[in-house]
Amino acid sequence: MSRKQRIESKIQESLQPMYLDIVDESYMHSVPPGSESHFKILVVSDTFADMPLVERHRRINALLGEELGSGLHALTMHTWTPEEWHKKGGVPDSPPCQGGSKATA
Repeated sequence: MSRKQRIESKIQESLQPMYLDIVDESYMHSVPPGSESHFKILVVSDTFADMPLVERHRRINALLGEELGSGLHALTMHTWTPEEWHKKGGVPDSPPCQGGSKATA
């Protein structure tokens, strides 16, 4: 099972999101092909209602603790309620990598 599949399974089981998008952005960074080390997630769930942003992120970090301890290097999180998702209208683009050999001047 790929890291992306494991992330999806853990989030689906725990948060039952109405929408979940997981993007492996490792190709944008200076890592070997197939590294599965950099991900962006968008989780839209009623679970986040009345929950501060830091608590939402702690919840995701706790769910993915094993992944974070075994090669998941970077995780961009968008943790929204359904109302926030409709208001924002989509997933923000990720900035280009600024580290390693892909850094730009």
